[in-house]
Amino acid sequence: MARRLMRALAYDGYVNGAIGLKHVEVGIPSPRKDEVLINIEAVSLNPVDWNAHKLRILLRPFLDRKNSASIPCTDVAGEVVEIGSQVKNFKPGDVVVAILSTYTGGGLSQYGVAKESLTVSRPIGVSAAEAAGLPIAGLTAHMALTQFAGLRLRKSEPHKNVLVTNASRGVGLYAVQLAKLGNAHVTATCGARNAVLLKSMGADEVLDYKTAEGASLKSPSGRKYDAVIHCAPTPVSWSVFEENLGENGVVVDLTPGPTAMWTYAVKKLTRSKKKLLPLIMIPKDDECLKYLVGLVKEGKLKTVIDSKYGLSEGEEAWSKGVSGHATGKIIIEP
Repeated sequence: MARRLMRALAYDGYVNGAIGLKHVEVGIPSPRKDEVLINIEAVSLNPVDWNAHKLRILLRPFLDRKNSASIPCTDVAGEVVEIGSQVKNFKPGDVVVAILSTYTGGGLSQYGVAKESLTVSRPIGVSAAEAAGLPIAGLTAHMALTQFAGLRLRKSEPHKNVLVTNASRGVGLYAVQLAKLGNAHVTATCGARNAVLLKSMGADEVLDYKTAEGASLKSPSGRKYDAVIHCAPTPVSWSVFEENLGENGVVVDLTPGPTAMWTYAVKKLTRSKKKLLPLIMIPKDDECLKYLVGLVKEGKLKTVIDSKYGLSEGEEAWSKGVSGHATGKIIIEP
């Protein structure tokens, strides 16, 4: 019996960037006992996708060269077409949003397999593109605010001051909206062209990061921040953060480098009231994703889509994502 094939965009080697991506035909994966096979309708790009391939290049001497091909991306939405023997909550025909394996990816293709525990039903009224934008970016924003910054997402909560840097990209836009659900006063940094968008998403104050005022991170109204959600890929000196933090303020760094890790260790050892916490998000279950999908359904959370591409245009989409110039999420529709 002939093996069923699908179209995919894959790295077949160790060349970085969009130039290393190749259009291929590969076998449709079969779901394991606890997995579902999804006919992918939309997949979103995240910085972790290209960073994962960079790591693969660094680990090249230790990898099996016979299996060098890899299909990137993890955040998908589509229709279940096959289920594993132990799957209980889904059946063929269900529309879902899911996170594919963080280690093997598989999203830039027509079909992908996901653990049942990382798959969520997609309600009527939530498009595949809206849903696909949620998993990594939305969950990272939610975790940063609730588990690290201690914000409860209820309007009845005590007022807190929150700064979101690089707020016009995927995680930042979700963080602004979620913080407002928690009754926070939100200051956001972005380029001048995105100021109106950030205001429409709920930001109370917007700083142009290219100006001296933006670089200083000072609140225009003079507020000290209870929490900073640092989404920008470029490091910021701890002294800049510290000057703007309240007495027990915390910086949640989503792109921690060696300097940030050192600052984290020093603040922990000295039991400083002002803290820097590095966040590396590894999804474990579907509960928070269900919550976020519900917010989209209720109109309380919006996926801002920068652009959509077909799989045949995947290299162009990838290049735009790597450039860092997208506003919101880049979606590929296989």
